[in-house]
Amino acid sequence: MSSWLEGLQAKGQRHALKLKRKGKTNRWEHHHYRWASGVPLTDSDDALQVNWCAVTITNAEGKVTYRNAFITDWPITAENVAGLVAAGRARWKIENEHNNVLKNRGYHLAHNFGHGKEHLASLLLTLNLLAFGLHTLLELTDESYRLIRATVGARRKFFTHLEALTTYLYFETWERLLDFMLRGLEIGPYAVPKS
Repeated sequence: MSSWLEGLQAKGQRHALKLKRKGKTNRWEHHHYRWASGVPLTDSDDALQVNWCAVTITNAEGKVTYRNAFITDWPITAENVAGLVAAGRARWKIENEHNNVLKNRGYHLAHNFGHGKEHLASLLLTLNLLAFGLHTLLELTDESYRLIRATVGARRKFFTHLEALTTYLYFETWERLLDFMLRGLEIGPYAVPKS
């Protein structure tokens, strides 16, 4: 693809746009967008044709702070290239913040693929996604859960605490389990005043 893009630049079929914007730190950044349409995805005659765009962001001192390229089937113009790049960056943010949690933060999602002959991998994936969804819902709606998670720290450590407690003790309800943890950690309504 890169050799094809270089050829397009030589023919004047690769486009560019430079914008100056304020970044997250409220300092000026230079956004340099480049794009081309109808770029073959591979080096074969029947290759899928895609639209390619890239962004390079430099700070006021000229240091590159971000660089990436994206492909899409959407037509790219000077009016929409910045929005398409923003959407691509948001997609990577989702990948890094959510999918990596499922893979590396106690859900062991990557280890489930390939198990079983027919449907086991799908079942394990579904259970992992349900657990992740439930934990996200608890983060949003249950103050006790939020307090305990914030105190314990890493999600994996929280799961270890749950496993140890439920191995040796019986709790009639989820609320009683959380109440027990709040008392043990001395947080929330059970916080011990400092003297």
